[in-house]
Amino acid sequence: MGKSQRVCYPLEGTEEQWWNRNNSNFYWSVCCSIGQRFIVMRLLCTKMADRLTQLQDAVNSLADQFCNAIGVLQQCAPPASFSNIQTAINKDQPSNPTEEYAQLFAALIARTAKDVDVLIDSLPSEESTAALQAASLRQLEEENHEAAARLEEVVYRGDLLLEKIQSALADIAQSQLRTRSGAPSQAALPDS
Repeated sequence: MGKSQRVCYPLEGTEEQWWNRNNSNFYWSVCCSIGQRFIVMRLLCTKMADRLTQLQDAVNSLADQFCNAIGVLQQCAPPASFSNIQTAINKDQPSNPTEEYAQLFAALIARTAKDVDVLIDSLPSEESTAALQAASLRQLEEENHEAAARLEEVVYRGDLLLEKIQSALADIAQSQLRTRSGAPSQAALPDS
């Protein structure tokens, strides 16, 4: 699998979400508006991968988010003021959204860290030996056989019900045909 690139950069435009499908992976680009600027996050989401690969992708995503956060916050940081140097501040500049960027990246990093924790918790523990895994597989196989037997029973009952319904529909159709052709139905015949 090739190395994916995740980028985050300011973008002028409207807020959107879009999907770009690429073989077995897809990229999710999210555009978040903050004031007059937009941040685009391009995240790689793996459709089919084992848990270790998902964990590696999540850790890489977390590292990318840290780097992007530092870069964007550094780019948007207000200039430092020096006591003996006067600097002219352009009044036409929009207010500095550094605090909003910090909140955005904090939420994004916290979410990714939570995803990493979930993936770590889903990994097999060290106590999980081959014997325990085999026992677990046997139990799952038994549950699978029981579910298959229940499914076969439901299908059998469904087939019986279908036959009854088809028989009733055939009787109704025959009755309607007799009524249309003018032949009296058996129910309308007088008892002899």
